[in-house]
Amino acid sequence: MKSENVARSVLLAGVGAVLAATALLYLPGPGPQGPPRPPGPAERAAIAAHAGTQAALPDLAALIGDREKWLRAHPEDAVSWAVLGTAYAERGTRLADARDFPRAERALRRSLEERPAARGNLDAQLGLGVLAAALGDWRAAKEWGERVRKAEPKRWTVHPLLIEAYSGLGDYAAARKALEDYEKLHTGAAVRARAAQVYRDRGWREDAGAAALDAVALAGSAAEKAAALSRVGDLAWERGEAAEALEQHGAALRLVRDHGPSLAGRARSLAALGRSQEAGAAWEAALARLPLPEYLLEAGELDESLGRGAEARARFERLRTGRWVRAEAVLGLLEADHGDPAAAVTRLRAEWARGHRSVQVADALGWALYRSGEPEEALEFAKRATDEGLRSALFSYHRGEIERALDLDGPARRHLEEALRIHPSFSPLHAPKAREALAALGEPSEELPAELRGGAERRAGTGRQAGAPDGAPGSVREAAASGA
Repeated sequence: MKSENVARSVLLAGVGAVLAATALLYLPGPGPQGPPRPPGPAERAAIAAHAGTQAALPDLAALIGDREKWLRAHPEDAVSWAVLGTAYAERGTRLADARDFPRAERALRRSLEERPAARGNLDAQLGLGVLAAALGDWRAAKEWGERVRKAEPKRWTVHPLLIEAYSGLGDYAAARKALEDYEKLHTGAAVRARAAQVYRDRGWREDAGAAALDAVALAGSAAEKAAALSRVGDLAWERGEAAEALEQHGAALRLVRDHGPSLAGRARSLAALGRSQEAGAAWEAALARLPLPEYLLEAGELDESLGRGAEARARFERLRTGRWVRAEAVLGLLEADHGDPAAAVTRLRAEWARGHRSVQVADALGWALYRSGEPEEALEFAKRATDEGLRSALFSYHRGEIERALDLDGPARRHLEEALRIHPSFSPLHAPKAREALAALGEPSEELPAELRGGAERRAGTGRQAGAPDGAPGSVREAAASGA
């Protein structure tokens, strides 16, 4: 199952998506007179950050080492503490290494000690917003971001953070407005990549694809281009174009051979193409490089679909017992489908109560409610997930199954068909179940419901009541169009 997070998804969620705020990193001073020397690794990371793009991981590590060394000799440097904290947050997100997050908070708090917020330390405040987003605390990310934006409206680096925070809270209108502000203040690959995410969340697939291709064309470094190609691949996969997705992820891996999201995208695409053995090996490589919770769930569900129960259970147990951030929707789906649905409901209700009301949380909560025997309440969340804009085969499948449990055969058939039309192989585990459910529903009946049959017989030969306009309430035409 492809995770629908975001954003958590690489578009998600992904990896590096909220970290354009590392543009607050600064370049070292000029060197000695003479011919310009090529930038070193730490300087390359700073250059990427100033452009709002993704630095290569070795360059990011060099920058962290450079600032650590500097701060041992200059502990009063508030800016460098903010730089270091934000860089820790980026590395922790991109490597799925939670050990970097406490380091990030300590560095950012130290920056505020050296120069308090009241004296204008916007760098540290923005860094704390980036860290909050990396931890999935969308409300805190929003508060830090809005504080920085109020203090300095033209600081473009705050808008990627706000887009991510608003999306995590389910406020997609605010996310679109933040994108508009971002586009007024900045240009380049990072802006087009962010636009692709917002357009995708709105359901504008063609626009999302075009923006993602723009990001590829504008990318300057191998790391940036690999991230952009991976995004193009993810969008292709979501459209059901697994072969195209495999090609794009392969192109990204030729640039950065251990690019984690592309390794996962390759595994997902191979599974959708029916190349299950290759997909299993590809998932092992992806998890060795980037052990994200959504990847563990997908790999485990592939194992389960192939009858490898022990391997699936091992992955699910690793997911269940791990220390994860930004994983509530994934953990909820894990329990709903492979554990304790009631526990999933409790977990996801708490997430909803925190104000984290993205379509991903709405879908997961609706599915958990259905799996725990509450389809009526489940349907309200499923509608929220599917009506917001994002076109997701998984969301449509979940809604169709919930409607089927409520004997809403027409809507159930429509949403199950929609899931398979969006992506016929959206999940090695759930796509076959969608086909089975659709087959169990059978073809729609051509006979009108009993409550309408008598009126139809009285109107036989006329097609509608005398004097009633086409489409008027009570007409056969309206009843048929409504799917009654």
